[in-house]
Amino acid sequence: MNLRLIGIGAGVLIILSLPLAGAIAGPDFAGQDDGKGGGLFSALGLSDSPRTSPGAPARSAAAVEPGKPGPAEQPRTDSRCGPELSSPHGVEAQTCVLVGEGLTWGRSYYRNTSGRALDADLTMMGPAGRTVQIRCAVGAGDEPGLCETPKEGSAGDPDSYSAVAEFAVPDDEGKLLLRSGSNPSGPGDG
Repeated sequence: MNLRLIGIGAGVLIILSLPLAGAIAGPDFAGQDDGKGGGLFSALGLSDSPRTSPGAPARSAAAVEPGKPGPAEQPRTDSRCGPELSSPHGVEAQTCVLVGEGLTWGRSYYRNTSGRALDADLTMMGPAGRTVQIRCAVGAGDEPGLCETPKEGSAGDPDSYSAVAEFAVPDDEGKLLLRSGSNPSGPGDG
């Protein structure tokens, strides 16, 4: 066996293992403490943190210390969506009305497998004749996408809003391929 090759392989192995050794040792390595406790094992909850007394349970890396802010709580968004629809032309869509933090907006999730670029007109209608409309370019391809109206201040009951998305060929004919609405279909809505 070639001893030179074994020596080079051993050297590479040692060089590659140094960062791992430093991660396992953590910031307390060589007596340097950054106050966070540390090391790979303590971050994974596999050993006691340096600030934990013997016999005390190890703290989780996700635990929030007193006086320090935790992760921001995500605001709640409610949605009312119509059925998932598909057309024989290769367009799939589902349209929703979303409400959150005093705002209301329309969103349509789509997939375009028609093989050509399309236009999507998304219209959100609200109380007192309020209407917001936006046009989205829908690229040709199999990737899912979304079209969304701007968020507007809510006015009235969320059930008084509805949204409709229309997917059409963007040439002069404007052939409609699919219309998707936010109203859920019921048993008698065939």
